[in-house]
Amino acid sequence: MTDTHSDAASPAFARDERIARQSHRLADGRELIYFDDADTTLAPDRAPDLRELAPRPANAVMRQDPLTGEWVSIAAARQNRVVLPPAHLDPLSPQSPGNPSEIPSRYDVAVFENKSPSFGPLLADSDDPTMDAPRSLEDLESVGLGRTRTSVGRCEVVCFSPEHEGSFGTQSVSRARTVIEAWAERTAALSAMPGIAQVFPFENRGEAIGVTLGHPHGQIYSYPYVTPRTQRLLESVERYEPGADGTGLFADILAFEQAGERVLLQGEHWTAFVPFAARWPVEVHMLPHRHVPDFAETTLAERDELAVLYLRLLRGIDALYETPTPYIAAWHQAPVERGRDDIRLMLQLTSPRRAADKLKFLAGSEAAMGAWIGDVAPEVAAANIREAIARAQGEALRKAAAPDPADRGSQPNTAPENPIPTEGSPA
Repeated sequence: MTDTHSDAASPAFARDERIARQSHRLADGRELIYFDDADTTLAPDRAPDLRELAPRPANAVMRQDPLTGEWVSIAAARQNRVVLPPAHLDPLSPQSPGNPSEIPSRYDVAVFENKSPSFGPLLADSDDPTMDAPRSLEDLESVGLGRTRTSVGRCEVVCFSPEHEGSFGTQSVSRARTVIEAWAERTAALSAMPGIAQVFPFENRGEAIGVTLGHPHGQIYSYPYVTPRTQRLLESVERYEPGADGTGLFADILAFEQAGERVLLQGEHWTAFVPFAARWPVEVHMLPHRHVPDFAETTLAERDELAVLYLRLLRGIDALYETPTPYIAAWHQAPVERGRDDIRLMLQLTSPRRAADKLKFLAGSEAAMGAWIGDVAPEVAAANIREAIARAQGEALRKAAAPDPADRGSQPNTAPENPIPTEGSPA
């Protein structure tokens, strides 16, 4: 059944009409949204979900840690998640006679509500009599003993491809652009839902990160509170003293990094760099050149360029070593109601990989005290990543000049049809 329940979007959101969108419902009532590539070969019809599904689990409960004021969502239903299933039982592949997966039809990009969410499925305006929803942001920021609240919100899965293996970086430019459009549309829609305070798109890649599904996918968490990291960021913005020109923290960071030696990629709208005080062996930030609080307020031109530059970055990260690099790609966005004039949309990509056969683990100082020790100088890391980006681009050009049928046949829906353009690279 087609549905328009969550089609709300902020007035600033500019939808790309080249990318078709359909909203449906799964058998247990969860929303499923298909996003079709601008150059899709798929027919517009989508099959209904005919599975017989058990009711969704009850909402998780948040408990407050009075030592920090932070909230912990106790989501025991997540223990039942599938772990690294074989291809014929992949829950994110299109349904087949032997695989009653979550997605009934063939797709380009699919977004659906998580079956066992950390937040949700109930929203703050639910009339469920058992729910004890947060009263307000101020309610969540006060501190006391034994405080609990229902974990209202929403968690969505974003499938980048119907193929069983891959990541964002293995997609074509067209497919990457569709995923970015989905991030923008979902950010706008989720931000308009009752009780949502912050929206967070991210991708976990690799077993070393804790990934339980190898299928190329990411997630979007919609929190009922402003996250601890963002609260600290708001405090830094408040304390920061801008220069004589009156620009803000993010504009000054961008100018500072663009003038330095840690720039990795630079285009008309975006710059990627290793930050001055990088914590991880591999850490990359990417910022838009103008103030944009979230994906919903990006322009079509900004999304178009991001698809190109982001793929170049990810393929370079994968070229650092002989095997794929595990990472967390976190897209930080401004809260729905706070700091929107101060906090800018930003990618923070981190990897614990400090050598081909070594990972960085957080031990006493970092895990317990939050006092970080860097293993690699940021300038050295930047030079290594730039070299890897160049190697990956050279390999893409080589394959484009003399395509290997075996390469094209291995992942027909994810292998790039053309090398990524080289415009926008730093000198």
